Amino acid sequence: MESLNPKLFDATVAATEEILKFTSPADAMLSNYFKKNRGLGSHERPLIADVVYSVIRNKTYLEKISGSEEAPIMCLAALNKIFGLSLNSLKAKVSKRWLKNIQRLGEEPLPELSPQDRYSIPDWLWQKIDAQYGFETASKLAQALLSKAPFDLRVNQVYSSRKRVLAQLESEDIKAIATPFSPTGIRVKENFGLQKHRLFLEGHIEVQDEGSQILAQLVGAKRGHMVVDFCAGAGGKTLALGAMMSNQGRLYAFDISAKRLERLKPRLKRSGLSNVQTQLIGSEKDPRIQRLAGKIDRVLIDAPCSGLGTLRRNPDMKWRQAETDIVSMTDKQLRILNSASKLVKKDGLLIYATCSILRDENESVIERFMIEHQGKFELIDAAKSLGIEGIDSSNTPYLKLLPNTHGCDGFFSAILKAI
Repeated sequence: MESLNPKLFDATVAATEEILKFTSPADAMLSNYFKKNRGLGSHERPLIADVVYSVIRNKTYLEKISGSEEAPIMCLAALNKIFGLSLNSLKAKVSKRWLKNIQRLGEEPLPELSPQDRYSIPDWLWQKIDAQYGFETASKLAQALLSKAPFDLRVNQVYSSRKRVLAQLESEDIKAIATPFSPTGIRVKENFGLQKHRLFLEGHIEVQDEGSQILAQLVGAKRGHMVVDFCAGAGGKTLALGAMMSNQGRLYAFDISAKRLERLKPRLKRSGLSNVQTQLIGSEKDPRIQRLAGKIDRVLIDAPCSGLGTLRRNPDMKWRQAETDIVSMTDKQLRILNSASKLVKKDGLLIYATCSILRDENESVIERFMIEHQGKFELIDAAKSLGIEGIDSSNTPYLKLLPNTHGCDGFFSAILKAI
């Protein structure tokens, strides 16, 4: 924060005020703000983004300790309490009109904070994770969700290997290490101009959280398989699956959003994969899906969900959702699971996954499905099937990844084998 100055602080406040309206996803709103303020340079934008996201992550905490919900005061409180700038140094970095607010911050007595306030988490969400995980684990999880997510890459094995990519990055003095669990993952300290780097442009690497890479590994797609990525989105897992299949067999990428599938096209072109067929569908009951009934070896459902396991990357999601949203989401998840299950051939696998940390969207959905399809599917121990040291099943058949335990985004997955 050494480069902070009065003009930059005012721009940060303006961006924060806009994004705290929560009318759209924070990343889209911040991108729009930068487009409207093109005078902000490449060194200024990351600083603004860091402060804005810190305010969103720690919103309730900052409101309580500053006694205000106003963006300027919350930004000052974030710079002081989160980034560690002293109040005296702040006085030299912001315009004089904020000096009274800085003085007030120094005089404001620190209140007693509830866990919800300390971890800046909505009451309804804290109650759910407290009941589900227990106070101690819930506290560690909530604390982990306040941190900034790591910057993970996946090596495209069609073109390269992790060893070769790490060596290339090291030769360029780019700090990078192998991810602890994913065999194709690399964790870099910071964005090194990825979009313009040769390794990215030539398809050797893609941005993908380690947890997402692990889910792709869980599918166990092999050469010659017929595989469906049922909710493909922009195709991160599709690309990982295609590489696992050594570009052989057939891989279908279904999604109801033309915009998301369009984002997959340039990634697919870079990847060198030729075994992927994208398909826009109208709904989970689209007739084009039904023609594959009973023919598929592996079906992956990365189901639409609350996304609460990704709060380190998308902290605004906790403020833009309500408990009632989860109820409607679980009904949708079960409908998708029911439809996708019809594609699986005998002894084939149906893999259900979410980036949620809530039982409502995870175990509860699978339990409902198993009751409705009694005798048609059996649960396979997902963590045992994955076989990665350090990831266990915690005495359940499910795979659960958590940022406080595994360092990646929060994910859940279940493997169902067609009988």
